[in-house]
Amino acid sequence: MPLDTPAHPINSLGFAKPPSETRVVVAMSGGVDSSVVAAMLAEEGYDVVGVTLQLYDHGAALAKKGACCAGRDIHDARRVAEAMGFPHYVLDYENVFRDAVMDEFADSYLGGATPVPCIRCNERVKFKDLLETAKDLEADCMATGHYIARADGPGGPELHSAADPARDQSYFLFSTTPEQLSFLRFPLGHLKSKAETRALAAKYGLMVADKPDSQDICFVPDGNYASVIEKLRPGAAEPGEIVDTEGRVLGTHRGVIHYTIGQRRGLGIGGLSDPLYVVKLDVDNKRVVVGPKSDLATRQVPVREINWLGEAPFDSREEWHVAVKVRSTRPPTPAVIRPLSPTTATVELAEAEEGVSPGQACVFYDTESSRIFGGGWIWRGY
Repeated sequence: MPLDTPAHPINSLGFAKPPSETRVVVAMSGGVDSSVVAAMLAEEGYDVVGVTLQLYDHGAALAKKGACCAGRDIHDARRVAEAMGFPHYVLDYENVFRDAVMDEFADSYLGGATPVPCIRCNERVKFKDLLETAKDLEADCMATGHYIARADGPGGPELHSAADPARDQSYFLFSTTPEQLSFLRFPLGHLKSKAETRALAAKYGLMVADKPDSQDICFVPDGNYASVIEKLRPGAAEPGEIVDTEGRVLGTHRGVIHYTIGQRRGLGIGGLSDPLYVVKLDVDNKRVVVGPKSDLATRQVPVREINWLGEAPFDSREEWHVAVKVRSTRPPTPAVIRPLSPTTATVELAEAEEGVSPGQACVFYDTESSRIFGGGWIWRGY
């Protein structure tokens, strides 16, 4: 055998040793995706350790159905671990989660932005503190149930879109760093549909095989953002005026936190000939500014806190020609990025987008492959 030939072939997670000697911490939310990852790796013979995070008040969690990391989900994750025969731990991250995710969520809304707390949770909790916990447990890597792919490229680990565009979660994982990517694994990224995942869950006999997907942000019951913000920041919902772009008063509102850029319904200013949309939230003056749909369109998007995943330094060029997503539900569209510094830029869209909102992410995609070049945060109104 040549000296440079490993004693064992590369295993499915990329390590040159048997699965039994490869420890994997699996982040288990209690849903079908992460449960399948844990079961799949356990069946392959890996040394699996399941970890579930308790992210907010356990009593409140038990009262809420269908949200990740709630009390029911902790129980489901534990049952999967018992059935597949690997250890499972529940870690109390309530204080970390509140400080790193929930407080910023509330403050962003109060500042007139529309935040994406799931991105911050991945960035600041799961791929930071939990990842360090996995290393403390002497794991070789950490695996999650996210629908995204990782590839070892000539310049190191690369982030790629999932095989199933309908399930792809790249928008929520753009801030993953190269250092984190070297330790992370995403075993579901190659699957073509959620049906395949559920079929695997049934194959492994998992009781979560038919469990519905979580729809809401985990700490926001029934999608009622305003009620959560008022709980976190009492007195936040102060009334004010609804005005048009010329400053004419059209009505009153019950608090800026009840509105988002692009909103049309629920404005309470009926009787006008043309439909109006929220085009700006003037927090300082407690005003909701409305206008025609055309006022929502923009091609210039200022972006900051950029996480760049390309080999060349971000600001080594005057322009990067890429595709971008400015909302999770929209497909990538052609754009030009013009760096202003290593972490800030102006993004010019080839075609105007409506409802681009501060607090949302702008994610960068290669135009010729499935690779993701990172992204940043949209940070001011227009």
